[in-house]
Amino acid sequence: MKYTIIAFLLLTTLLGQSQKLMTPELLWKLGRVSGLGISKDGKYVVYNVSTPNAELNKSSSKKYTVSFADGSIAEITDAESILPNSKISPDGKYVISNEEVKIKPVMGSDLYPDLKKSNVYVFDNLAYRHWDTWEDGKFDHVFLTEVNNPASKKDLMEGEAYDAPTKPFGGDEDYVWSHDGKQVVYVTKKKYGTAYAISTNTDLYAYQVETGKTTNLTEGMMGYDVNPSFNKQNQLAWMSMKRDGYEADKQDIIVWNGVTKMNLTQHRDDIHVEGFRWSDDDRSIFFFAPINGTLQLFEVKYPGLTKMLPVIRQVTSGDFDVTGIIGQSGNQLIVSRTDMNHAAELYSVDIATGSMKQLTHVNDETYASLSMSRTERRMVKTTDGKDMLVWVIYPPNFDASKKYPTLLYCQGGPQSPLTQFYSFRWNFQLMAANGYIVVAPNRRGMPGHGTKWNEQISKDWGGQVMQDYLSAIDNVSKEKFVDRSRLGCIGASYGGYSAFYLAGNHNNRFKTFIAHDGVFDLKSMYGTTEELWFVNWDFGGAYWQKNNLTVQKSLSKFNPINFVDKWNRPILIYQGGKDYRVPIEQGLQAFQAAQLRGIKSKLVYLPDENHWVLSAQNALVWQRQFYGWLKETL
Repeated sequence: MKYTIIAFLLLTTLLGQSQKLMTPELLWKLGRVSGLGISKDGKYVVYNVSTPNAELNKSSSKKYTVSFADGSIAEITDAESILPNSKISPDGKYVISNEEVKIKPVMGSDLYPDLKKSNVYVFDNLAYRHWDTWEDGKFDHVFLTEVNNPASKKDLMEGEAYDAPTKPFGGDEDYVWSHDGKQVVYVTKKKYGTAYAISTNTDLYAYQVETGKTTNLTEGMMGYDVNPSFNKQNQLAWMSMKRDGYEADKQDIIVWNGVTKMNLTQHRDDIHVEGFRWSDDDRSIFFFAPINGTLQLFEVKYPGLTKMLPVIRQVTSGDFDVTGIIGQSGNQLIVSRTDMNHAAELYSVDIATGSMKQLTHVNDETYASLSMSRTERRMVKTTDGKDMLVWVIYPPNFDASKKYPTLLYCQGGPQSPLTQFYSFRWNFQLMAANGYIVVAPNRRGMPGHGTKWNEQISKDWGGQVMQDYLSAIDNVSKEKFVDRSRLGCIGASYGGYSAFYLAGNHNNRFKTFIAHDGVFDLKSMYGTTEELWFVNWDFGGAYWQKNNLTVQKSLSKFNPINFVDKWNRPILIYQGGKDYRVPIEQGLQAFQAAQLRGIKSKLVYLPDENHWVLSAQNALVWQRQFYGWLKETL
């Protein structure tokens, strides 16, 4: 009897533990895993774990190895000595690096040396700010230095007002050695000012170490060309888009063997490459790409100089995302993987079968104590007769006999995949844990469903895509477990635009709205955003082009500001002060309009955040306001 009671108490304890729910505070204690590479001796995967500390409002990082032999994990302090250094030339003579160089006189102190304490910016051209930073006349350049002679440092872009790495998101993947060590290839956009702001045309430039000559390897290729990577045969691969000014064009893998360029993925209409890596035998390239609402791992054979069509094989499948390729060890690839219930961990993938084995277990203990959400694929017929994938996420311990408030989640982008991602802000697991069903449609404008589906949103922001949203929420709302009197609409960026637009065009479907850094007025957005190629492509041109019917249609039919008179529900508005992509006037105008109209509304202003929320304590305020608003208005 004694042991029976103990067993019962233990079982009760375990069941109690399993019923815990995700909270914002717990979310911001999870370790964030990122793979760094495979050790020089091929025995270990090296990775980093960054752990936020909300109390200190900063994160700490530790590095570890996991053994291929037995899976053992060890903390390390000298990752640099264990990992190969790709920035040192193959012959060991040179190292490449990047640093900022002052090129343009922009600051008041540049122009007037006697006024050193001034903080004035003086611009005579566009591209005066980018993402979250004002331009100060400094540009990142690539440098070549002899390993044993630091004084030999040479600027490969001397005097040029261009960035390598490219801003705002380029890193050291933007400059690489050729395998023979004779050249350095780097990515830059050789445009300045207004020309820079209206173009996406980055190119690959090869600097010859012996002669100092620089050559444009992608001249005539007019879109993004990024992520150069050489194999051991000195063949160069990179990711490329065709059209200038179109940031969401189909992204393919190009290989140049020194004679010809071959596009390995153009024949697959549904493939938009997110990242890639050469196989160890140089015969294939592994890449990951969105497909049918997930990110999966693929392999494409490189046929070399033959005229054979490259063969693409999907390696993995399942309701999860492969979010990065860390390296290869024999017949295993090391990748990063997420799903809507789990933050990133590292896995090994059997290249032949696609079977996966978890290598890191940073957050296993936390997740083992949580009651998980169920995610479901649902196919919904759109108003134009297409089949649309809709993710439905259910609260833990879902009971179909009950009624639940339900949220329509509107994805940003506008052309970004809605997959099994794990966000530390728009976290579906956390939404479901708070008792909400989440409806997340793969509406028009999402890669992974064919190029036509992805491109249909361009110049049609308030058109078919809005009908897709409504088709999704209407379909799920037919279920008896959905409380149709308690529907909410939420989203950020283009998703915030969607919330603003639907607030005036929802026919009383929704009870509340939440918009984060959303586009509210297309006209003022065009006048203040920094990447003008984006609005030129998506709106069709400038607002002053009165005879441009595409622009005028966008400004009249698709502009949320034109429908404020129909707003009739509460709205919560977030706005980052350093968001120069969707600048501050967008959120302020929306809040001011809601207040003047007498609409219950709230503005959460984050002065030091950009288009995202990166500070732990700011993120917790964001989450508490989010769920407080839903509790109050839904």
